[in-house]
Amino acid sequence: MTEPASNQPPEWQQQPQPGVPPQYYYPHPAPTPTNGMAIASLVLGILWLYWLGSVLAVIFGHVALRQTAERGDGGRGLAIAGLVLGYVGLGVLVAVLVIVTVAVGFSA
Repeated sequence: MTEPASNQPPEWQQQPQPGVPPQYYYPHPAPTPTNGMAIASLVLGILWLYWLGSVLAVIFGHVALRQTAERGDGGRGLAIAGLVLGYVGLGVLVAVLVIVTVAVGFSA
């Protein structure tokens, strides 16, 4: 008792039924540009350049934060990272100056 052969393809090869809506694909929105001051702040915070980079990293970081808020640019996280590195570099500068001042005061 075999079943009669049908002329229909297997179920997985059949076309979708008319009641199924088609799938639409929407394009992704264009990415926002990364703020150049934020990148500069991060790079200068990493390099520090004898603490001149730390000062510039703090300045550029604050400018970049303002610009990202006003313009909607990307790079807010880069600006914050540059600020953190810049302030850490300035903290190290202050600590070195205090240590040198105390060392010179004791040796005199």
